Amino acid sequence: MIQTVVAENLPVSERLLIQKNIVGTPGKGPRICIITGIHGDELEGQYVCYKLLQMLRPYEAKLRGSVEIYPALNPLGIDTVSRGIPTFDLDMNRIFPGLSDGHMVENVAHQLIEDLAGADLVVDIHSSNIYLYETPQARINADMAPQLLPIAQNLNLDFIWIHPAATVLEATIAHSLNSIGTPTVVVEMGIGMKITKQYGDNLVDGLLNVLTQMKIYDGPKPPRPKTPIISTNGEVEFLNADMPGLIIDTIPHNQQVRYGDLLCRIVSPLTGEILQEVTAPVDGLLFTMRSYPIVYQGSLIARIFTQY
Repeated sequence: MIQTVVAENLPVSERLLIQKNIVGTPGKGPRICIITGIHGDELEGQYVCYKLLQMLRPYEAKLRGSVEIYPALNPLGIDTVSRGIPTFDLDMNRIFPGLSDGHMVENVAHQLIEDLAGADLVVDIHSSNIYLYETPQARINADMAPQLLPIAQNLNLDFIWIHPAATVLEATIAHSLNSIGTPTVVVEMGIGMKITKQYGDNLVDGLLNVLTQMKIYDGPKPPRPKTPIISTNGEVEFLNADMPGLIIDTIPHNQQVRYGDLLCRIVSPLTGEILQEVTAPVDGLLFTMRSYPIVYQGSLIARIFTQY
């Protein structure tokens, strides 16, 4: 059942429509919401929505609860391949919880929070941007870890990054929902403007595992979820560029690296010099790696999780 969540008039006789597809029986059992598309250049979640609907549709009559799928919280951004909301130059994930009597985009954020509030679980799916590859991971506020970690462990992801509460951006949809008692897990994977089918397929299996655990879904049993690396007993190392230039010879992300391993070189196309050899400062999991080949001083190149 397709339902319109937000409808706002736009210039030139156009309308902003945010819609969801409800599978199952609302009000009869747990409610899980899958949200994505809050950034218009993040498309990995689009495939997950499609594949999850394909998997659930044959068993809809047997679902003991409801799955609500919101594929495009920022439809204008997706239509124009813009990360933010076009014309407003706004990152939609920095305006929550919104205002009922605010500007149109603030009101849209408010309506989305009102619609999602009270769900038993929200899974907020993101890609990376066009600059970085991300290993499939859940990101959790440390304050919410006792509640959300057991769920994230069933999502069939490679890594769970538990952030210190002080580093969490309060204007995100996930923080706003967690603050009102609606448990929300953030998933980040892949790269902007592309779809990594394997990552999407793995997450769909993970979502089916969660639906099975919540006793909503009773279809074919999904594969046993991966055992993720969890960041509770280690640290995340950030590697940034010392010099501006062109990155070459990058190694693939989502692999174990050793101290001293060469991750990439920053070179000068003008002089032909190697300006910086970026090496692993620790042993650990390379879970973020630069994809866009131009960097400036301070640009993020990689993240490595090291366990002690």
